[in-house]
Formats: sequence, C-alpha cells, structure tokens
Amino acid sequence: MVKYSNKKHKPWKMLVYLFLIQLFIAFVARSIAPLGIVIGEDLQLTMAEIGMFPAALFLGQSLVSMPAGMLTDKVGSRRMILYITLILSGSFFVMSFASSFVLIMMMIVISGIAYGASHPTTNRGIVYWFKANERGTAMGFKQMGVTLGSASAALLLLPLASHLGWQIAVLVASLSLLIIGLIIYLVYHEPEQHTYPSSGKGKSANILSLLRNKGLMLVTFSAMLLSGSQMILNTFIVLFAHERLEISLVLSGVLLGVAEVGGSLGRLCWGIISDRFFAGKRVVVLLLISILVAIQSVITSLLPVGTSFYVVAIVVFIFGLGTSGFNGVWMNATTEMVQKSSSGIATGVSITFGSWGAILFPPIFGSIVDWTDSFSFGWIFVMFLMIMSIISLSFVKKLTKEPEQS
Repeated sequence: MVKYSNKKHKPWKMLVYLFLIQLFIAFVARSIAPLGIVIGEDLQLTMAEIGMFPAALFLGQSLVSMPAGMLTDKVGSRRMILYITLILSGSFFVMSFASSFVLIMMMIVISGIAYGASHPTTNRGIVYWFKANERGTAMGFKQMGVTLGSASAALLLLPLASHLGWQIAVLVASLSLLIIGLIIYLVYHEPEQHTYPSSGKGKSANILSLLRNKGLMLVTFSAMLLSGSQMILNTFIVLFAHERLEISLVLSGVLLGVAEVGGSLGRLCWGIISDRFFAGKRVVVLLLISILVAIQSVITSLLPVGTSFYVVAIVVFIFGLGTSGFNGVWMNATTEMVQKSSSGIATGVSITFGSWGAILFPPIFGSIVDWTDSFSFGWIFVMFLMIMSIISLSFVKKLTKEPEQS
C-alpha cells in the first residue's frame, strides 16, 4: 500500500516535474507536425508523405508502449525519464544532420519509441502520487504538457525553421530536452515506501486478460479514432490554412498553437468535469468530446477562402479543445479499469492500439486531399471517424459498467 507523504504539497510538486518532462518531450517529438510543411518544401514531398511523419512517430509509439508499460511497472518512473530523455534527444540530434526522407523517417520512428514510453512513465506517477478523486485533475494538468509542448513547437520552432532552416530548429529542440530531462531526473523521486516487483509473477498484468476487457478495448478503439483526428488536425491545419484559406505561413503556425492551447485547456477542464460533474465517469466525457469533434470537423470543411483569421482561430480553438483535449480522460479511463499495479501495462496496451489511429489516418487524410484536390473531403472523413467513436463509446455504456474508483 502506498503511503502518501505527510507534506500535502509533495504530490503536486512531483506533478509539476511530470508536467515539465511531458512538455519538453512533446516540444521535441510533436514538433514534427508544425515542421512538416518546412521539411516538405525542402524535400519536395507530397501531402501523403508529409502525413507519414506523424505516422512514423506513432508507429514507434505503438511498438514500444506495452514493453515500456511493463518496464515502467518494474523500474519506476524516475529511471524511465532518464532513458526517454537520452533516446529522444539523441534521435533528434541525428535528425538535425539528415538530408534524406528515409533517414528522417527512421529517426522519427526512434523518437516515437521514446515518446510512446513517456505515457506509461508519467501516468504511473499520477496513479501512485494521487488519490482517485484527484487523478482526473492531476492527469489533465499533466497532459496539458503535451499540448503546450506542441503549441510551443509551433510558435517557436516553426518561425526558427523559416529563418534558419528546419535542421537548426530540430537541433535546438534536441538540446533543450537533454538539459531539462537530466535536471528532472535528478529532482523527481518515487512515492515513499513504494517498491517495484522483482518479478512479473502475480504482479504484472496478464496482457490477454486486458485484451478481453471489453470496456478497455472499446475505449481504446475510440481513442484510436480520436488520436487519428488529433494528428490530422496537428499535421494539416497549417497546410489547410496556408494553402486553402490563404492565410500567411506565420499566422497558420499560430493556428496550430491556438489548437494546442485549446487542447491544453481541454485536458485540464475535461478532467475536472469528469471528476466534479460526472463522478469519474470518463466514458460519458469521451462521448461528449467525440460529438464536439464531429461538429467542428463539419464546420471546418465549410470554411471558405478568405475567412477571417479570427474566425478560423475560434473554430480551431474549439476543434483543439476536443481532439487535442481528450487524452487525460482516456489515460484515466485506462488506468482505472485495472488494478494500480497494472496501470503501466494497461496504459501501454491501450496506447499500442490507440496509436494506430495516428499511424493510419493522417496519410489517408493526405491522400484524400491529393486525390480530390480539396481539404473539405478530408474534414468530412474526420466526421465519419467521430461517428464510429460515438458508436463505440455507446457500446461501452451498454455492455460494460465503468469501474468503481478506489
């Protein structure tokens, strides 16, 4: 049994560290989306090829999520922070000297391995530092680091890449993570009296039993659809605004930042809403988010050329509130459907399958745009993804009962 520190502020202090490492990890890994347009212009890539960047990132994530979950359950969050920092900063350092599409894709996959490991690492910290009635808020705050990191990449690295080249921007991202990651490794520690199992016998989750958990897998399917929609928005909003709506490149980059700020607010607010107004019923909140994203995708498909930047910003902000704001609720749903000791591997299982949305759907979206020469059909495609998400979550409500929090 975990004993919480007598100092009430200690869990929140550790939460700040988890938030910061999540932010800088996202600042590096998620910079692929805003930098995609600059890399694409430099290498003369098609929309479908640009869509392969996030696909490569999440391919790496899908490959490592379950092993990373098991490793996190065994060695703890602190040591994992060090491993992630070295792998992610190292892969981006190599990428900063790359000039071929193939090598860049290889480094992005390796980056995805580190990025994917960050989720069970930080989620387990939340589970062990916080009580059940605080986790929605804590997870939402921690997950804000992902969207704020992505927004920072759009607002800082895209202008830097435009002036000095994308290689310099990638190098700056790499070095910033290395410095911050090492600092956080030194100051973060595990909860008092917490030990990790020396063997998996009787402790580690049975992966097959997790795969048979209907609620977990239906939520994971919904998360796959939401994750794909999130990466579609992050990858193509700059291109859509610049090429379709004829907004300047700098302001188009700002729109990605706006979407991620909306996502940051969403991750915190959806967590608070699920805690305070829905008594921890995460599935209901995920259902509301899916409906919101479906509506916004239709609105986005109808935006005409010459639409005011401020109108687009409002639409994109609400879009991001949903599609980039769901993750904290998803993470809570996965960890609360299993025992605490299995929270890392449960997160890994869900992320492994959920990542395939970001692998499959951005290239499909890009191909739709290439084939039809219209972004509108692409946004309608997102609407259909959300319809499937709504159906999946409705089955969760009918066939399963969300677990009691403990």
